[in-house]
Amino acid sequence: MNKAFDLAGRAALVTGGGRGIGRACALSLAAAGADVAVIDLDSTIGEELAAEIRKLGRRSSFFPCDVASPDQVDAAIDGVANLFGRLDVAVNNAGVWRRGADETQAPADWDAVVSVNLTGVWLCAMAEMKLMRKNRPAEGKIINIASVGSFIYAGNGAYDASKAGVVQLSRSLAAQWGRYNINVNCISPGYVGNVFGRSRSEEERQRLREITPLGYVQRTADLCGPVVFLASSASDYVTGHNLVVDGGHSLSTWLRPLERDLPPRVDPAGELDDIPVVAGY
Repeated sequence: MNKAFDLAGRAALVTGGGRGIGRACALSLAAAGADVAVIDLDSTIGEELAAEIRKLGRRSSFFPCDVASPDQVDAAIDGVANLFGRLDVAVNNAGVWRRGADETQAPADWDAVVSVNLTGVWLCAMAEMKLMRKNRPAEGKIINIASVGSFIYAGNGAYDASKAGVVQLSRSLAAQWGRYNINVNCISPGYVGNVFGRSRSEEERQRLREITPLGYVQRTADLCGPVVFLASSASDYVTGHNLVVDGGHSLSTWLRPLERDLPPRVDPAGELDDIPVVAGY
């Protein structure tokens, strides 16, 4: 492993860590050497993932938390502090969405999405920063999971606006917290097939392939390298950045299929593989 990407001895946490993108991030950080706390609403999957991380030889525990609750966030971060004694890396991934067009959404739907996706990220980041400032020397990496919905239409107003807020929040916090040697960045995935794609028709999946320059539907595995990069010393001079990881999906005109000369790296069957860790980090 390139030592710039080595996370040995680092203490990390992942919110919404029990499944999907969060699970991939947690396992990737552990594979790179970090101890990883799992924060999630679902105790069953959270405990299972913590046990899986411990099998990799890393320290891990599960902490239940609704990230929209300030008291629960503070309790979870206190638990992480007691477990590790410090915090070096935080991935704020917990998120929700409500199906339906905006004209069908109730104010409660808006509130539910924004309270988790945006307010929850702010609450977690504030608590994480306070713990990172206690490191000696003070430093840390905060990584917020946004979406291509932050700059293109991807679902509905509540979801897209909340993710756009995450991007600008990350930039604002990066500007403020650089004085503590804390880097704040975000990752904007595209449409992640092995998280959401199983409910989609093959026709819809094929349309995604046709308008994505790299030719396949995104997997959670495609986020492993980016999250390790932003967590590691390799990104020490990167802050306030929105790293778009979407296979070029958001570059498409949406008017006609893009041309290909070679088969894509991943075939349709491989799009649904839940491979959270890529060897070699």
